Amino acid sequence: MKVLFDHSDRFFLAHGGFQVQIEGTKAGLEASGIHVEFARWWDAAQTADLVHFFGRPSEIYVELAHKKNLKVVISELLTELGSRSAATRTLQKAITSAAQTLLPKVFIQRMAWESFKLADAVVAGTEWEAYLFTKMFGADPMNVACIGNGVEQVFTNSTPRPRDQWLVCTASITERKRVLELAQAAVQARTPVWIIGKPYSDKDSYAQMFLAFARKHPEYVRYEGPIEDRGQLARAYRQARGFVLLSSMESLSLAAGEAAACECPLLLSDLPWARSAFPRGASFCPVVPPHRMAPFLRAFHDAAPAMPLPEKPKSWVEIGAELELLYRRLLKTSR
Repeated sequence: MKVLFDHSDRFFLAHGGFQVQIEGTKAGLEASGIHVEFARWWDAAQTADLVHFFGRPSEIYVELAHKKNLKVVISELLTELGSRSAATRTLQKAITSAAQTLLPKVFIQRMAWESFKLADAVVAGTEWEAYLFTKMFGADPMNVACIGNGVEQVFTNSTPRPRDQWLVCTASITERKRVLELAQAAVQARTPVWIIGKPYSDKDSYAQMFLAFARKHPEYVRYEGPIEDRGQLARAYRQARGFVLLSSMESLSLAAGEAAACECPLLLSDLPWARSAFPRGASFCPVVPPHRMAPFLRAFHDAAPAMPLPEKPKSWVEIGAELELLYRRLLKTSR
């Protein structure tokens, strides 16, 4: 079996979770003996049995693939949609339905709303996203597979270590991850946090405000940039008192999975993705300003050593095996 991976963005332009997911999925599939290539847009002679698109392909993309007898699997992150309120989602659904009736077809095709109906399979990271694919985009529930993210063996096989006093947060230094607000809450709560990550750009104003605040409060805010070495990152999780991610929107945090694999207690934003991914063994904090966040942070810090641990996530090899079964089922099925 030969599978092509395709994606609309370029890794060199923006680091992030999708890159880790794509690379981890590729490694897991190759461990199962699947031949995986990245789609080469310039290569008219490239062949495959199936295309796995990470993101949202256009309707025309899916239709052209089908004309070439290629099955199409979609993995999309519903980060913003999945974090919106029920009222906002209802309004969005109404606007989408009206647009499909009133606007020109060429515009609707660019929005790619129908792609989830046309695809042979849609992969959801959580049961929450699986619900959204069917409810918001009309995907056939029979074609939606819930297959979460995996973690590298360096995390699943990590060795227990004595826990320190620091809470650790692994995230890009950007507004959506709310690391500045976390740092402000940590100072107010007199609770030490270690933030690991980097901004998308050193010129970003939010990142500059965070860096200035961290330099001003080194007793409670530890920031030394990203940790590229995965073994070192696993040791950081193992030594941390707990893991904190209080972002305003998320789909399925890879960092939270890594921390859970290292048996680190979790404090997450009280959003549907978090409760869906970690129904047991995690604490939750509403998306609130720093002064209201601080009591949750302090309480978590105090309770972390006695908290039940979250369930360990699967490895990328296990995720690759699940996708292999999905692919083989699709290839045996005619449209």
